[in-house]
Amino acid sequence: MQIQTLKGFRDFLPEEARKRQWVKSKMIEVAERWGYEPIETPTLESYSLFKGEVGEDEKLFYKFVDNGGREVMLRYDQTVPTCRFVANNLNSLTMPFRRYQCQSVFRAENPQKGRYRDPIQFDVDIFGVASPTADAEVMAENLDTYLSLGFRKPVVLINSRDLMVGIPYEAIVAVDKLKKIGKDGVIADMINKGIGKVQAEMYFEQVQNIKPDETIKTIISYLEKSGFGKEFYRFEPTLARSFSYSQGPIWEMVIEDYTAGSVGGGERYDGLMERLTGLKIPATGIGMGFDRTVEAADLLGLIPTNKTSTKVLVVPFSPDQRVIAIETAQSFRAAGINSELYPEDSKIDKQLKYGNKKGIPYVVIIGADEVQAKKVSLKNMKSGEQETVFVADAIKKLKDL
Repeated sequence: MQIQTLKGFRDFLPEEARKRQWVKSKMIEVAERWGYEPIETPTLESYSLFKGEVGEDEKLFYKFVDNGGREVMLRYDQTVPTCRFVANNLNSLTMPFRRYQCQSVFRAENPQKGRYRDPIQFDVDIFGVASPTADAEVMAENLDTYLSLGFRKPVVLINSRDLMVGIPYEAIVAVDKLKKIGKDGVIADMINKGIGKVQAEMYFEQVQNIKPDETIKTIISYLEKSGFGKEFYRFEPTLARSFSYSQGPIWEMVIEDYTAGSVGGGERYDGLMERLTGLKIPATGIGMGFDRTVEAADLLGLIPTNKTSTKVLVVPFSPDQRVIAIETAQSFRAAGINSELYPEDSKIDKQLKYGNKKGIPYVVIIGADEVQAKKVSLKNMKSGEQETVFVADAIKKLKDL
């Protein structure tokens, strides 16, 4: 029997899962601060929804025929399903509609550092606004997110597909790989796709000479007025984005202290929305790579290092004090203090060893003397300091920390 995880998929130990929860809660906090609403979509979608919409990466689809004979697939990204979501729920949504979504997507690609087959994306989008101020707002929210996580050098790289008119998609996909394969690799990739060498070099030269248009200038002005100066954005003429549905302003988020790659990419996709739904609803947004964001935050020491969310372990000295220990633990919980009991009667040394191994910062010891005095012994597990106090005083002390 095979009990290992499948290649490219992962388990998360409590300490790792806690780091991910911390990052997710920060990202949600910022999204809601900007007025974005949470949504969720199904893991399984119709294959026809995605077919022909993401470009050459269709080879990465997890698709199959289900028991009902239908062609289905695991969600490849969150943008395509959200177009369906908006169309299906249009009468229940307030336009302009701002959404955020944090769920797994599934891609049958070669796993590598920071890249998995079930990555989580954190998407932020605006539907119903054609102005580039919507694109700019999403970019500003993205910068706010990474600054709120504690990163010192988040930068949004900006370009526009509108500035690549006349360049075929095959050439755009090749240019998008520039940082990975260099100029010679980009030219070779175009040639492999049937573009002549001279024409490939002309396309590359055309991209390199792209200059900001009025749309880009509007976005930069918005960022500046939002408090994000030149150190937070950069016009990047060779930024291309490989999705076939990308149009208008495109951007990527990078952390200059993190060299494994971008942590997110966004674009306008009005055309995708109209093709899928028949509705002319402007749409723009970003998919932020949650896994890479967690990795970068952990690498740079931004995530709190608490091993557990439990603040106090209530320790009965013997089974005689177990009932009052249960009541005491509940008093802490009622006051908003995370507390736990060892789940069976055990010697005090075993309970304290458990608390130490789990990293619980305080223990409350209840023995016969404490019961008689109607008090508890509160011990700081790091310093070893211990004092006997009333439960109410212990609660106040822990809440003030």
